[in-house]
Amino acid sequence: QVQLVESGGGLVEAGDSLRLSCAASGRTSSNAVMGWFRQAPGKEREFVSSITWSRGNTFYADSVKGRFTISRDYAKNTMYLQMNGLKPEDTAVYYCAVRSLNDSGYGHWGRGTQVTVSS
Repeated sequence: QVQLVESGGGLVEAGDSLRLSCAASGRTSSNAVMGWFRQAPGKEREFVSSITWSRGNTFYADSVKGRFTISRDYAKNTMYLQMNGLKPEDTAVYYCAVRSLNDSGYGHWGRGTQVTVSS
């Protein structure tokens, strides 16, 4: 059973940066895909970014391209989301999740970390 723990959220001003971390317990499978999602108040959860664990292929939502960077650290079994140029519309609870490369849905989720961007 994989357990995911997010950290790094906080309250920042527009234009600031934050780095979120997602620590995974146990060994992450080589065919895993790890992703970041977010959910703002009153809105549905949306995809932010994902990375394939073995090759490091990355994917981004259009709304964050050029501002956010996803990465992973094998040794620490941890995924990161570097968020630069934050905007008030980035305010949300950010969740990390993991799935198998062969699965369409994410089966394991963290509890989330709050990111609040003031204008």
